Amino acid sequence: MRKTAEFAIDNNEVGAAAEFIRQCLHAFNPQRNTAKTTLIALEAIESLIAHGRNTGKLRVSVQKLFGRTTIELGAPGSEYHLLDNIKSADLPTEEVGKEALDDLRFVMLRSIAGDLRYRHKDGYNYIRLTLYKYRRLFLYKTLAAFFSSIGIALLLSAFAPRSFNQGLNAYVLSPVKTIYLNTLRLIIAPVVFFSIVSCVGGFSNLRELGRIGSKTILMYVLTTIVAVLVGIGVFYMFEPGDPLLAHEIEVPVVASPTAELSVTEILIGMTPSNFISPFLNDNMPQLIFMALLCGIATGLIGKYSAVLISLFDAFNELFMKIASMIIRFMPLAIFCSMASMVLTTGSKTILSILGMTATFIFGLFCMMVFYTILMISVGRLDPWKMFRKYAPTMVQIFSIGSSNAAIPFNMDVCQKKLGISPKICSLSIPLGSTINMHGTCIMLSVFSLTLAKIYGAPVSTSHLITLAILIVLLSMGAPGIPGALVICLSVLLEQIHVPTEAVGLVMGIAPLVGMFLCMSNCLGDVVVTAIVAKRSGEMDMDVYDKL
Repeated sequence: MRKTAEFAIDNNEVGAAAEFIRQCLHAFNPQRNTAKTTLIALEAIESLIAHGRNTGKLRVSVQKLFGRTTIELGAPGSEYHLLDNIKSADLPTEEVGKEALDDLRFVMLRSIAGDLRYRHKDGYNYIRLTLYKYRRLFLYKTLAAFFSSIGIALLLSAFAPRSFNQGLNAYVLSPVKTIYLNTLRLIIAPVVFFSIVSCVGGFSNLRELGRIGSKTILMYVLTTIVAVLVGIGVFYMFEPGDPLLAHEIEVPVVASPTAELSVTEILIGMTPSNFISPFLNDNMPQLIFMALLCGIATGLIGKYSAVLISLFDAFNELFMKIASMIIRFMPLAIFCSMASMVLTTGSKTILSILGMTATFIFGLFCMMVFYTILMISVGRLDPWKMFRKYAPTMVQIFSIGSSNAAIPFNMDVCQKKLGISPKICSLSIPLGSTINMHGTCIMLSVFSLTLAKIYGAPVSTSHLITLAILIVLLSMGAPGIPGALVICLSVLLEQIHVPTEAVGLVMGIAPLVGMFLCMSNCLGDVVVTAIVAKRSGEMDMDVYDKL
């Protein structure tokens, strides 16, 4: 479904072009709130006209294909910097440097549009906004594949001949699962490397954010470390997972070396001797070290920084697109993986998954308790008032399942219900959606250790230290695509000598788990924002105390 129109390059035509877009969006997505998207499109049109020539036409196209809505704008004109001409995402500049402001503004824009692109070619400026797809569709597909595979496998186990089940598993289910996991493993190293380089390179000017920015970043780092410790702690409290399950799945159990490593040896092991070996050996600590080094250096080399950042962003987009293409086949892989496991192990698989998920949810509850203590002891705030006001927004965010998409909701509740100054939340909330992933840390800790137990891979103290460091870094540079949790988990499993095939146990519940951890991530963003605002004197306590 596609609608196109042309308008004169004239300020008098801006309203007509915006109204055309609004009507198209309403026709394509009648249940979607199109006001913010229309506002961004309106300002994009104004920027095209401001830099355009009097000759030619403004071309507007709105297309819906496979649940994705795309707005394409084009007009003849001189090249310009799009972010400087979008006003909806303007942030307070008292504490923020210009380059850091651009970084945060872009995060704000990405919360409204799933994809925002600008290019200049042959004297024409082009802008493309791609809206998010129907968010629950992927969840429904994966859950349907998960439960249908279990039901069909149980029926086959009860009524089909054993030889038929073995043949189905050997020649259909297991090969499809293996092909998918091999393909996923193929892009893990480049996705992690370029994702972290782009993240660090894009925020290389955070030192310009000043006093408030420093407080915010410090709080996010400290609470992220606590989240990792909570995840590790709740695992050892309940120790979910059946260690006999791997033998029945018929995957070779690989035990890691039991020798302890000192902190010095761990640090030395994280520094590669050449640039290629971490990619060839899937050595993620070394790969992340190189990514951090490249990201920091990219922002510090002067006139070539913009070129390299664009190059790394291009590679990041390339491998993200490949990853997105692979993730689309996840429902099929989930069906084959779960059916294969249930045919092989019976109900033990389901019990292990339920135990692992319950431990993860308990970890989120523990993190909420920590938030309560933090608000009382550091922020000198009544946590009950904040939780009561934020509860309806948490339900909304749970259904959205995306930290970036939740930015407008969090900004609204911070300003209108908690009395937080826009200067604080306009900085803290977008920043938190990028580097503050408490729920992700708990999930990665619990799931990786549970799978290590199932597959008989002993985790020593030195392994725990390495694992904790990797989780903190991965959570801050996690790819922002559906299925990213599976990619990050695969990275961790490689480091504790657990077969990559183990992620097949959790693929089916990953989208549902993602909704829980997104809710926890956003709650952490708001808690940190409230504490920083209170300690900086940027909170209206009359608004906060009003119930």
